[in-house]
Amino acid sequence: MSINLKNSSKTEVRHEGLNRPFSRAILRKARKLVANYRITLERSENLGFIGSAVELPTVFADAKSPEKCYKAAQDALTVAVATMLERGQKPPQPVSARKRTEQVNVRLTAEEKVLLSNAASNQGFKGISDFLRNIALNRVIAAK
Repeated sequence: MSINLKNSSKTEVRHEGLNRPFSRAILRKARKLVANYRITLERSENLGFIGSAVELPTVFADAKSPEKCYKAAQDALTVAVATMLERGQKPPQPVSARKRTEQVNVRLTAEEKVLLSNAASNQGFKGISDFLRNIALNRVIAAK
């Protein structure tokens, strides 16, 4: 099936296959990969919760409860990964599958450490290192 869209210059753009489901094999592979992604949830005054993954920080979902947000984030990530697989691209491996061999040291005041430790814990991170890495990488990727 195809959808005909018109862009601002009035030339016709044809997109093939936008209304068809993913193959079962692609969907199964995407779900398996996303099941190991590190999903983080953040409170939002307007939306309830916003979920994203460290592996694909530009894919977001929102919902009123943490449980629904987590499921919505998994679904959004599955679609993103399935699309990448279908296009022959290599989706990112789960963070847990990657070996970290480099170290960076950051000096903090005692107050900064307490603030960061509490923020990390409140957002579901194991510790300050994971929290800082997530925040910094999200910012760098968003700036690209």
